Amino acid sequence: MPEGPSIVILKEAVQAFRGKKVIAASGSTKKFDVSRLTGKKVIDFKSWGKHFLICFDKFTVRVHFLLFGSYRINEQKDSTARLHLAFTKGELNFYACSLALIETPLDDIYDWSADVMSDTWNAGNALKKLQKSPATLVCDALLDQTIFAGVGNIIKNEVLFRIRVHPETEVGNLPLAKRKELVKEAVQYSFDFLAWKKNFELKKHWLIHTKQTCPRDHIPVIKKYLGKTNRRTFYCERCQKKY
Repeated sequence: MPEGPSIVILKEAVQAFRGKKVIAASGSTKKFDVSRLTGKKVIDFKSWGKHFLICFDKFTVRVHFLLFGSYRINEQKDSTARLHLAFTKGELNFYACSLALIETPLDDIYDWSADVMSDTWNAGNALKKLQKSPATLVCDALLDQTIFAGVGNIIKNEVLFRIRVHPETEVGNLPLAKRKELVKEAVQYSFDFLAWKKNFELKKHWLIHTKQTCPRDHIPVIKKYLGKTNRRTFYCERCQKKY
């Protein structure tokens, strides 16, 4: 599943189509009538967490890539696109993703201050939301898109390793300093992720995710499916403290 930084990369990559008119639209999606997009001008591209947003004058197409979604710019895969947008010069194709047509103003739907990659990110709001969920495991809290929009499983594992916190720690048991560190590193790692992804070197920077040995303690890494999200979690039971 693409995490927030990957969606930011996509948003940057499609800027050539901003302000351009869709000359043909097709696709296998049954969520809305794709023909509505033909002849419409793309006003903007936005991202919120893991959502990629194609903005038109009176509506927005939301793309969520789920676990196996993908896209192609100016090329196609062998399989049928869920959504195909053709322009005078170029095309966009989206595969195996979830699509929705939003006719409500985006500001009424999205809390932009919850997006860890956004200029309007608000750390104070994140801390207040964490305070309201004291029984939530930190591994679930980091994946809560209402708190940390854009944070995915890789970022979750790496942030918890960076700040030396056990994933099964309840938020309410974290000292305030650690909660602040959690919020800070969720953002910091997301931007590190973005830089490494652009340089095609993300995996070489993983410290704990998918690893078998802890780089600090040189003992076996624990792999479990934890929390309400039941996502794959890697951690060191020696250097990551359970509060």
